[in-house]
Amino acid sequence: MVMPIASTTETPRHPLAERIGGLPHNPGVYQFKDQGGEPLYVGKARDLKKRVANYFRSVSHLDVKTRSLLAKAVELDFTVTGTEKEALLLESSLIKKYRPRYNVILRDDKNYPALRIDLRDSYPRLEIVRRFKKDGALYFGPYPSAQAVRETLQLLNPMFPLRQCKSRRLQPRQRPCLNYSLGRCLGACAGKVTQESYHKAAEEVVLFLRGKTDVLQQQLKEQMLAAAASQDYERAAVFRDRLQAIATTLEKQHIFSSRFVDQDVLGLHQDEAGAELAILFVRQGVLVGQRSFDLHEARGNQGELISAFIAQFYGGDRFTPEEILVAADLDEKTLLEEWLGELRGKRVRILTAQRGERRHLLSLAQENARERLLTRRRWQEGSEETLERLQKILHLSRLPRAMACIDISNLQGRHAVGSVVIFRNGKPDKASYRRYRIRERTEPDDPAMMAEIVNRFLNDEEELAAGLDLMIVDGGKGQLNRIHHLLAERELLSEISLIALAKETEADIGLEGRGSFDKVFLPGRKNPEYLNRVPEVLHLLQRIRDEAHRF
Repeated sequence: MVMPIASTTETPRHPLAERIGGLPHNPGVYQFKDQGGEPLYVGKARDLKKRVANYFRSVSHLDVKTRSLLAKAVELDFTVTGTEKEALLLESSLIKKYRPRYNVILRDDKNYPALRIDLRDSYPRLEIVRRFKKDGALYFGPYPSAQAVRETLQLLNPMFPLRQCKSRRLQPRQRPCLNYSLGRCLGACAGKVTQESYHKAAEEVVLFLRGKTDVLQQQLKEQMLAAAASQDYERAAVFRDRLQAIATTLEKQHIFSSRFVDQDVLGLHQDEAGAELAILFVRQGVLVGQRSFDLHEARGNQGELISAFIAQFYGGDRFTPEEILVAADLDEKTLLEEWLGELRGKRVRILTAQRGERRHLLSLAQENARERLLTRRRWQEGSEETLERLQKILHLSRLPRAMACIDISNLQGRHAVGSVVIFRNGKPDKASYRRYRIRERTEPDDPAMMAEIVNRFLNDEEELAAGLDLMIVDGGKGQLNRIHHLLAERELLSEISLIALAKETEADIGLEGRGSFDKVFLPGRKNPEYLNRVPEVLHLLQRIRDEAHRF
């Protein structure tokens, strides 16, 4: 139901305050909208009338961001729901759809990698996946990056040499693979191990990943002694080496909890301009990594921001741990726990802590958030000016806070790969990087290949694409014109500016005498721009282009 502003006499009260009387005492979702009807903020409430009334009781009790929100709001929209949980789900859906300026918007929509093993297989293997499915297999993770999960596999393979071949079913071979010769595979494909012994190794890796290393070490010690007693010294040496490898690995791991549970630890630090949220991933008591999120222009106190983060971060195929540690009391704790429990299929607890291991983890997360925010603010002081100069020189419609660079790499037209890297506020956002194999072309055709990659990116990554201000194609006029046509067909030219960054050729240098500088092509312009007089702008474009090459 939309409630537009009627003409009123001049009054110190906000015009929308007069509409509170029409709101019901029911749970639901409300939206403040701007003059163009675009949502500025989406919120949920147990009681719509009471919640919205809080915005208009006294301006003095409102924070800066809420006052800014109300200054822009000219329309109020609300939807009644049957329950608070329905309001939570609707709010999350609307935020993802409209990406309102004053809400917590998570730009990292990537599912984190995890390890999967299915002990029902004849010869189980560890594989990296990005989706948790209810398929009877065991999942461990998630890990904060592909590098983190690969490093874990590199640690596990020498200790538990399960097969690494990609096929789900074991393919018999006459000779084992190279990994067998290196001691990184048991050689099941060539009959070098019995199915029983292989399954024993698979069960051992599960014990290790579950944090039950005491049980595992005791089992291996017993097997080593039994092998030695039967004078099978070669087999005893295998168990001895595995015990030593486990001991070495445990020494390197950062053990933060003696309880061996899966935890996400949320730390938040705010200043007047925004907030930073750091999340520590603890799996089976081991800190496996962390990520941080810039909650730019999000409004609310610590509890409100953390609640909004939880509602946006979890859901879908994303892993939900059994404990989420937070540094502030949440008004919606019970509601969020119920929702998360349904996602996980088991109980989920949201906890604060004043002492002990949990308090230590929360302090670490808080410190990470504080340092990240301070670092971001120091960097922004210099980067803002560079982005403003880039906007002015290239006549961009808006400040290019979010930039994507598209690159194609290939060898004689074969094995062609496209990459999309994204910079936010002048810094790489590696969680948003994407790589694609070229499917539609077998012959070298950079403009067509680039069009394929951009099409797939726009189709597959709607949320990432929706936040882009500038798209940079690595190439010249051909690539630029092809992508310009594509964006025009999709009616995106008003939302995403487009340029092409090309390396200077020898002919260009000889004719113009400029020296070796990159050149920038703009849609509708015959001649390129040379940015050698603004090196900080040129270096920024070169950095994102070089990052696309590297990735």
